[in-house]
This record gives sequence, C-alpha cells and structure tokens, in this order.
Amino acid sequence: MFLTSSNKPIDDSLKNLVEEITAQNPHLSVLAARQLRYNLQQTTVELTITEPRPLNVLEEFIIRAGIEFDPPPTAKELASILGLDSIFVESTIKTLQRLQTLAPKSPITVTEQGRLFYKKGSVPQPPYAVQIYAITDVFSDNITFQTEPLNEINLNLPNLANFLNINLPNKDISSVSLEDIQKSLQASDVALHVPEAGKIVTAFRVLQNPQIIWRKISMFVIYDANQDKITMQLRRGKEILDSSSKWLDTLLSEGKISLSELCKSSNTSPNFELEAARNHKNDEIESRFNKIRQQALENHLKPSTRRRKSSDSGKVIQLSDRQINQTFLEILNAAKFQIIIYSPWVNHVITNSEILAVLEQAAKRGVSILICYGISPQIEQPISTEIPAIKTPADLPYIQLAELADSHIKEVIVDREIYICSSYQWLEYSGGQIPLGEFFYQVTIPQEVNEAYEFLTQRFHKHTQQLWTKALENRDTQLAKDSLYLWDAMGMENIALKEIEKNNWLELLPVWLNILLPKLNSQNSPDNLVSLNLALSLLSQVTPEAPFIDSLQQGLRQFINAIATQNRDTAVNLLNNEVWSELLRLQIAQENDSVDDFISQQTFPQQPAKKEPATKIKKVPTEKKTRKKVKE
Repeated sequence: MFLTSSNKPIDDSLKNLVEEITAQNPHLSVLAARQLRYNLQQTTVELTITEPRPLNVLEEFIIRAGIEFDPPPTAKELASILGLDSIFVESTIKTLQRLQTLAPKSPITVTEQGRLFYKKGSVPQPPYAVQIYAITDVFSDNITFQTEPLNEINLNLPNLANFLNINLPNKDISSVSLEDIQKSLQASDVALHVPEAGKIVTAFRVLQNPQIIWRKISMFVIYDANQDKITMQLRRGKEILDSSSKWLDTLLSEGKISLSELCKSSNTSPNFELEAARNHKNDEIESRFNKIRQQALENHLKPSTRRRKSSDSGKVIQLSDRQINQTFLEILNAAKFQIIIYSPWVNHVITNSEILAVLEQAAKRGVSILICYGISPQIEQPISTEIPAIKTPADLPYIQLAELADSHIKEVIVDREIYICSSYQWLEYSGGQIPLGEFFYQVTIPQEVNEAYEFLTQRFHKHTQQLWTKALENRDTQLAKDSLYLWDAMGMENIALKEIEKNNWLELLPVWLNILLPKLNSQNSPDNLVSLNLALSLLSQVTPEAPFIDSLQQGLRQFINAIATQNRDTAVNLLNNEVWSELLRLQIAQENDSVDDFISQQTFPQQPAKKEPATKIKKVPTEKKTRKKVKE
C-alpha cells in the first residue's frame, strides 16, 4: 500500500546503506541512490630524478668559494689561490655545472639547488629516469601518482556524465608545471620526490596519450525535511567525498544536474501512478495533511515540548521508509473494533498477501474493515472478484470496498485512536516537479484523529446512501446487503436498521442481525441496546409464512445466545411480554417454554438438531389483534 524504497531508484547494493542513512537521520529521505561509472585518465609519465652523494674536498672548496668570496672567483683565480693546476679545478667545475650545483657561467655561481646540497655536505648524482602513472580525476583538481598501472574494469553501469549538463574537464598533464608535479608526487606518497633527503625530481615528460579507466561511484539524492531542500552526496564505498558532494550541490543549484532522470524509477507502474496521483488532489485533505506535516516538523525541532505533551494530548511523528511497512502492519494487528483504509489504488491493498493476512486475523477478532479507493488509472487491474468471496466465520465478507472521490493521500484510521496519513510529495525544480518520496505520519492527537474520522465516514455514508437509493429503485437485494455491510463497517448499524424499517424491507432483518452478531460475540458489544429493541419491535410486522422466516428464527436465537452469554439479565430484560409473544408467534420459542428456559437452552452447548419439516411445526394460535403483513 505504501511506496517504500523498493519503488524508488535505489540500487540493490545500496539499500543497506540507505537504511543506515535514514535510521540515523529520520528527517532525511533518500530519493535516489545510484551506482554509476565515471572515467579516470591514466597517463604514463617519465620522471628525471637526482639523488645526493658526499662532497669531495675540491668540490667543497669550489662551492664554498662561490658562496663566500665577493666577488666570486673564476676557475683560474681559484686554482691560483689553492695552488692547483687549473685543469683539475675547471674539470670539477664542469661536473658541478652538469649536476646543476653551479650555474653554467663564470665566475663561479652556486645555484639554489647547489646551496641546498652544500648545507647537507652533498652534491647530486647524475640523474636517472623512472616511469610512473599519473591519474587525473574529474572530482579532484589534484593529480595522483602511482607506481603500478590501474586495471581496466568492464562496468555495465550508467555513465555519470549522462546526468550532468556540463562537459567534464580533462586535465592535460603536459601543461602542468614542474612545481605542481613535485607537490602531487609528495601528496601521492610514492617516495620519488623527497627534498629533505636530497632526492629531487628535476624534470618530467609524457610518454603516451591518456588512457580511459572506468571506476564505480555512488551518487545519493537526499531530501532534508527540516530544511526543505535537496542535497547531493557522492560516495566511494562508504566514504563520503565532501568536496565532490559540494561541487554537485553547486551544479544542482545551477540547474546542471538532470535530477528528474536520476530520480526516475525503472518501474513504469509507480511512475505512472505517481503522476496520476499528482493530478488528483483533494484540497480539504491536502490542507489537513500539510498541517500534520508541519506539526511533525515542529515536534522534531522541539523534542522536549513533544515529550511533555505526548502523554496527554497525543503526538504526530514522521516515519522513514524502512519503518513504514512494519509500523503499518503492527497498527493493523492491534486493531480492536474498526479499521478504515483509504488508498488511491485498491489493488495496493487487496493484492498484498501480507496486509490481507493481517486484515483476515482482525476480522476473526470481530474488527470491522472498510477499504475505499479513489483513483483508477489505466494500469489498475479490475478489482479482484475473490475478495467478496472471502468470508468471516459468520459467513460475512470480511472486507467492505467502496469507491469514493479522487484523492492522492492514503489514510488509515484504527479504532478512532490512531490516524495514519501518507502522501508522495513533489518539489518544484527547474520548471518541473521531482518526486521527494513518501511522507508517512502517525497521528494520535484526538482532535486530528476525529477530524479525519468524521471526514472519511461522511464520505462513506454519502456513498452508501447512494448505493442504498439505487438498491431501492431496482429492489436489488445484493446492493441492499452491500449497503448494510458498509453501514456496519462504519459503526452505523442503527442507520441501516432505520432504513429497513422506513422502507419496509424486512427480508433484510436477518441480514442485519447476522452482521451485528460478531460484534456481540466480541468484547466490543454495544452498551446501549436501542437498535436491538427497534429490531425486536419489527417482529410484529413479520408473518410466520415469510420466505425469510427460517433465517430470521436462526438469527434471533443466535442473537439471544450472544447477549445472554455475556449478561443473562440483559437478555431477560429484552424479552418483555410483547417481544416474548412475538417469539412464540414466529416459532422462535416454543409455547411451553418460559423465558428462563428459553435463555438456558440458548446459552448451554447443544448438539445441532435436525431441521423438522415445515408441516410438523406446531403453530401458535393466532391472536385477536390485527397485524401488518410483510410485502412478499
């Protein structure tokens, strides 16, 4: 009956994660959870690396002279100062220049790299090349490096780019500066650029064109009821990618995310039904639903006030997707005397085996069950003919169905104490409407419950009255019975009986008795017996030859039995002299019986007696007063 996460575009592999999100945050509703694929770019890069070695004595003198002498000496001047052949000095200077420790000019000029190495008492060794893999990610401005290439994975998932109304940027590695490459290498922790140890990347070059590698990512569309807004969340596994999620939020605010496509269910039936429901709004019901929704929000924001008031004035609580079905079934299971259900699509109720099983058990406890519906789109199948055939132990249909006016909101009232209302909501977005999900509220505030009850029962009563009028026009017994069943389910048995009396349709009297009987057998027997007294007064209008006399006799005996079993004195008081004479006349009681004997016979277990032929029934002498005869 309720559209839970199974009707939303939530991938099976993400359902547990969605349940965790909503369990920890009841105000959040996950509208969509999709596993998508997106591409990384893998580029093979060659790095040039230098590493240090200890300085020899001549190298140390040359670098020191370049730093300390002012002005710095030339190679010949330094050779003269050191008393060395200039050939040795010039050869060493050329080596230091190749190692980028000295600048390639005269006089001797020490580079920044040379000064760094000198402080550590070293000079770089001849550079060597290393091949590595640069990975660029659309969700990150950084470049990551790794020594092993990524494996290609064949992913049969939708492409994330299809839901974004932008061109995803591709980073050109060759245009990145050496300084940025060095920073990315340090952040990647590949130990190739370690300046503090003297290991330095001095150059890089791209060896081949970028390769596309597909990877899996999870995107969540989340509605926050407290803030009345939608946010995006991107996850890699369980890890939330905060910066990427904020980037998606920005794209969403700019209208660059195809939210309608992301939130579109692959199941065409729910999509069709939601669209139809959106076009069948009842203003009065919608107003009450919005008021309840606001109360639920206030209760969530002010928990202390909610706790203080809940014990004496009831409360409104909002349930998340994962709680809806179980809570609904628990409430139905606890019903004592009445269940009223309004569902836009009746088949959502009567084809759900789990709901039907709970309703059947409730009917066996004597609970009246009334189900109505209001939207019948093309996808709705004809109402199952098996439903009326399912009977209670008293041979009555245990579910009453009625078609009412259009309304997209689902409503359930149990025992006039608990009111459930649920609606699939939409958010205006970029000129369209996006389904937010099902909002389910459990209400125990007496005033709210009573308002909903009065509204629903008045709609039911109006429908039943129309049905009864049609039955009268055509003298359609089955339509008349259906009307009695509906009145009974609404707790309006007295109205049904008055209509029977008013229209002199006494053959329905046994039906009325049979309908009311289960309630007398339960713990919910009516306190006042006004309706029963009226029913007994109608016996004077029935003749012993009426076609329905057998069912009337049986029904009255069962009725007296039910009343006497619970309260013998009540049964004795009902059987006053006038009623008793009618029971004798209609052969419900025998002439030699007393009231006490008759009641005792009804309340003690008896073996079923064989029905005697009508010709052997002893007739009660006709009384002098004139009696009205029923129209046969």
